[in-house]
Amino acid sequence: MSELRIAVILGSTRPGRNGKGVADWVMTQAADREVSYDLVDLANYPLPHLDEAAPPATGAYANEHTKQWSARIAQYDGYIFVTPEYNHSTSGVLKNAIDYLYNEWNNKSAGFVSYGSLGGARAIEHLRGISAELQLADVRQQLSFSLFTDFENYSTFTPGPQHTDAAQALFDQVEAWAGALKTLRS
Repeated sequence: MSELRIAVILGSTRPGRNGKGVADWVMTQAADREVSYDLVDLANYPLPHLDEAAPPATGAYANEHTKQWSARIAQYDGYIFVTPEYNHSTSGVLKNAIDYLYNEWNNKSAGFVSYGSLGGARAIEHLRGISAELQLADVRQQLSFSLFTDFENYSTFTPGPQHTDAAQALFDQVEAWAGALKTLRS
């Protein structure tokens, strides 16, 4: 079996976003893993509101931005979504990016890292429901960071040491499920 590839998808594009520090920390924690982790920053994929005429499940993409997004996402065996919590949900830009595709997500693993005033847990709950529809196998372990305890002045990411072990557990689960699900796609 070829090497597993996991995308860490940064689901915020706001100026001064806290998510960049969180995603960079996730990438640092994954650096010594025996699996390839890539940061996929949605700021580098300026997708307009979903503008494809055909449903994503058909794969009949007309727009170049969709074709590029599809090619990028299709190459991975699993994903870790880094999401803020906005109004009890995930960010609009992340939901839009997810909605652009369908088959590219199927039979792959998904993990979640969130941040917000309550750690972003409600954003993760919404993403779990979305994952089921996309045939993404979401793992139990998750990371949730509080703006009050894991950020200095609500903006500088300063996670506590307890999150390191939780991150490794998240990676273990995402990688295990990615490997198992890869056999369904071969």
